[in-house]
Amino acid sequence: MLIRQDEARTFITDSRLAATLALVAGALNTAAFEAVGFFSANMTGNVSSLSERLARAELPIALFFFEIVCLFILGSTFSTLLINHGRRHSISAVYVINILLEGMLLLLLGVTEIFFPQVAGGLLMILSLSFLMGLQNAVVTRISNARVRTTHVSGTATDIGIELAMLLDILRRRESTEYTPVYLQRLMLHGSTITAFLVGGVGGIWLYRMMGNGFLLVIGLFLTLLALGYLFKARRARAGE
Repeated sequence: MLIRQDEARTFITDSRLAATLALVAGALNTAAFEAVGFFSANMTGNVSSLSERLARAELPIALFFFEIVCLFILGSTFSTLLINHGRRHSISAVYVINILLEGMLLLLLGVTEIFFPQVAGGLLMILSLSFLMGLQNAVVTRISNARVRTTHVSGTATDIGIELAMLLDILRRRESTEYTPVYLQRLMLHGSTITAFLVGGVGGIWLYRMMGNGFLLVIGLFLTLLALGYLFKARRARAGE
C-alpha cells in the first residue's frame, strides 16, 4: 500500500492505506485533544477558531491557531518536496520513507513528552502533531492520486454523499448502470476511511487514559515497524529485478 504507484494501485491497496493511516490519524487527533484540548488535524476548526480569536482581538491565542495551520501546511510542503525528489530519482520507497520519518518523530516526541515534560508541555505536542498530520496527509494524497485522505473526514463525508446520490439515481433509472461497481467501490473506500478514523479515535482516548503520553510511543513504534517492513519489501523487489 506504500510502494505501489499510479496504475499499479488497486481498490484493495487504497482501502488498506485508508484504513491503516486513518486509524493512526484518528488516534492521534483524539488523544491529543484529550491531552491538551486542541485538535492537530482539524484545519477547518482551527481556521474557524483563528478567525474567532481575531474578531475578538485575542491575538496571542489567534497566533497559536495560526501556528497550528502553518505547521500543517509546512508538513505537507516538506513531504511533497521529499516525494518529488524521490520520484525524480526513481526511488520507489519514497512514500515509505515519509511514513518512517513520521514514526521516528513520534517516538522522539513521545520520549520528550515523557522524560522532559517541563521542556515539552502540551504546546510542543500539538504543534508537532500538526506538522506530522500535514506530512501524512500529503503522502496519502499523492500516492493515491487524491482518492484517499486520512487526517480529516469532511471531504470524505462529502464523497460518501455524492456516491450515494449516484447510486440512488441508478436505482431510479436516471443514470446508467455501467458505473455501478465503481460507485460501490468508492462508497466502500470512503466508508472504511471514516470507520477507521472513528475506531482510531476511540482507541486513541483509551491509549491516552491507560498510558498518558506513552501513546505517542505506541503509535510511533507501529508506524516505524510498518515502514521498515515495506522498506524490506521494496529492497527485496529491487533485488529480484
